[in-house]
Amino acid sequence: MLFKLKLILFFLSALPVCHLQLDFSFDLAVAAEQLTKDEVTYNGSYFSIPYPNGDIPAQYGVCTDVVIRAYRKVGIDLQQLVHEDMKENFKEYPQLWGLKKPDTNIDHRRVPNLGKFFERNGTIFPFQKINQTTCLEM
Repeated sequence: MLFKLKLILFFLSALPVCHLQLDFSFDLAVAAEQLTKDEVTYNGSYFSIPYPNGDIPAQYGVCTDVVIRAYRKVGIDLQQLVHEDMKENFKEYPQLWGLKKPDTNIDHRRVPNLGKFFERNGTIFPFQKINQTTCLEM
């Protein structure tokens, strides 16, 4: 009986996590899809932008800007998160641009940096730690 109770509590405790993960994933997907309706000209130039919550002009962007803007629509500032992580762990990030320290204007817009950030923070695949099938069945 005690084992069954523990098993039931275990599955119930996973329910909110799965639900929150699915809500977040859905919200992020909706935000990204909305961004596809914007008229944006490809422009990978270096821009000086405010920090935190800085963005290049809305009419410009590259692939990472869609990711950054989608996350920002759900309340997450990748510019700040990437910068803070790079500041503490600069040597863990790709050293492809000859920089000696992080740059809040561009680091979050570089694909290799975003890849490393998501890898370091366990978010490469949203359901990596939670079985997706189990979440969807709940």
